[in-house]
Amino acid sequence: MADFIDLAGKTVIVTGASSGIGAATARALHAAGAHPVLAARRADRLAALSEELDGALAVPTDVTDHAQVRDLVAATLDRHGRIDGLVNNAGASLNGPLDQVDPAEFGRILELNLAALLAMTQAVLPAMRRQGFGRIVNISSGSTRRVAVGLGAYASTKSAVNMLSGVLTAELAGDGVAVSLLLPSITATEFGDNMFTLGTSPAPGMVVHRPEYVAGAVLRLLRTGEETFDIPHGPEQPSLDRLP
Repeated sequence: MADFIDLAGKTVIVTGASSGIGAATARALHAAGAHPVLAARRADRLAALSEELDGALAVPTDVTDHAQVRDLVAATLDRHGRIDGLVNNAGASLNGPLDQVDPAEFGRILELNLAALLAMTQAVLPAMRRQGFGRIVNISSGSTRRVAVGLGAYASTKSAVNMLSGVLTAELAGDGVAVSLLLPSITATEFGDNMFTLGTSPAPGMVVHRPEYVAGAVLRLLRTGEETFDIPHGPEQPSLDRLP
C-alpha cells in the first residue's frame, strides 16, 4: 500500500462529476480542503456545482473525445499547476439479455467505460510522473463479482476495468503513481435511468447506498492508495472510510 496522504491542497480531477458518485466525490474533496476539478458533459450542472464549491474549476468534457481530454488536463495545469489525483468515474449502463444487446451500443459503452478511462489515465500521467506522485481511483462495479444476468454487457466492461487497474498498478508503481480499484455495491444514482432508489432492497441482503457513502470510500483510496476496495453489500457501515 502507498503512503497515507492529506488531501488538503491536492488537485483531483473527477470525471462524471455532474451527478451521483462523481458530484458527491467532488463535494467530499472540497470539504477535505482539496481542489476538485469537475469534468462531465452537462455544462449547466457543472456550473451549478462549481458555484456551490467556491468556484471549483469546471471543464465540460466528453471523455471519449481525446481533444477534450487534453483540454481538461491543460486547464487543470493552468489553474493549479499540478494534478495529484484522478477519479475515473464517468460511465454508463447497458441492460438486457446478451442476445438482445445492440453491438453498436455495446461498442459505445465499451468506449466510455473502458477506453476513455485509459485515455484519461494516459493524459494525466506526464504531470504525475514529473511530480513523482499521483493517485488514480477507477470506479468499477460489484456486479463484476458475480454472474450478472441482465447486466452482462455492462459488467463485462467493468470486468475489463478491473484487469486494466491491476496492470496499471504494477506498471506505474515505480513512478510513484498508485492505482486503486473501487467496487461499489448498489448505489442510488442516475445509473440505468434511476433504477435504484434509497430505502429499497433490490435483492436479499442488498441495500441501496447513498452516493455520499461511496464518495467516502473514494476519498479513502485517494488518501491510502490501496489497490482494491469492495464496498460490502447490505446496510451502510459507519466505519467504511476508516483507514486501515
